[in-house]
Amino acid sequence: MNNSYLIPANSKKSQLILGFFTPVDLILFGSGCALTIILLMFVRNANLAQMIMILMPALITGFLVTPVLYYHNVLQFIINVVTYIFNPRRYYWKGWCVRDGEE
Repeated sequence: MNNSYLIPANSKKSQLILGFFTPVDLILFGSGCALTIILLMFVRNANLAQMIMILMPALITGFLVTPVLYYHNVLQFIINVVTYIFNPRRYYWKGWCVRDGEE
């Protein structure tokens, strides 16, 4: 095949835990769930608004580690967007039609 390599699209999936998670993802989600469980143990007689606030750590971390197409997960997508926005790069054209400042 002319020394070209065909790499399957899911070749890195085998490096992930359960095919979806990295150790950092599991630590993040585990800490959110642990914080939610601790809050559930200490808060008694919570109304609906308080219960939603108590469940927020598990819900937010669960949302961040949810797999997304073309990215590993939502957290990786947010990191890529923030990196793109706050680290702008200027690309200079050096093609065949540029005269390099000459008239």
